[in-house]
Amino acid sequence: MGPAALVSLAGFTLLVLHASVVGYGLLVLALVVSAALDRPLFRDLLLIAFSLTVMSLVPITTDISLGHMGVMGTAMIVAVAVPYVVSRFVYRDHAVTFPVRTGEPWTRTEKWYLPAVVVIGYALLPVYMIGTGVYTNWPAADDPGEVARLFIGTNGLGIWDELFFICTVFALLRRHLPMAQANLLQAVLFTSFLWELGFHAWAPFFIFPFALLQAFIFTRTRSLSYIICVHLLFDFVLFLVLIHAHTRAWLDIFVY
Repeated sequence: MGPAALVSLAGFTLLVLHASVVGYGLLVLALVVSAALDRPLFRDLLLIAFSLTVMSLVPITTDISLGHMGVMGTAMIVAVAVPYVVSRFVYRDHAVTFPVRTGEPWTRTEKWYLPAVVVIGYALLPVYMIGTGVYTNWPAADDPGEVARLFIGTNGLGIWDELFFICTVFALLRRHLPMAQANLLQAVLFTSFLWELGFHAWAPFFIFPFALLQAFIFTRTRSLSYIICVHLLFDFVLFLVLIHAHTRAWLDIFVY
């Protein structure tokens, strides 16, 4: 677990502490140690380290200008696409996959969990976003174009979270570590990224469990489409809360 833990710690150092020298040093150390001890682990950690490096080189913010969305969006695509391409065509182990259609129907519990996510988001997000003032980390969307970009940004980011942290990071770590260890390490990276994005204050207390649960659900269902549905329902409530928080007369549907 040592080298993998170093990669996770490096992500925390880069994204939360903004200590670039230490963070990149931890990535190099993790790769050197894994190369000496476990070559297959080295190959997979190399993919994660590459993607973390790519994301650390662009500003991770909630800016919804077209320029910033283009830069950050490009980095996000590279961070997911390169591990997939290398895994599939260079390593030829197909470790990174995006199983949208599994052929398995959702269970009754899985179906009921979806509206439950909306209820949880409705109860939690206004209290968190408005009560802490964290909503100010997101720009006010005052015209139709800005509202559209905010909607695309929040939902696009939610999809990417699942593609990268669950289908890439967790899937790669799970090949070498027990479920609990791989899940903890991906959840640290998941939470660190969202902290950098703007989810400050006590957000880690619900983001970290959410990240753990998403990986657990993915392990049980093997369905990317399901965990994306869960995430997008939560993000849709987030989008509505952000609109309301900046302009209280709009969408006055929340109790907090």
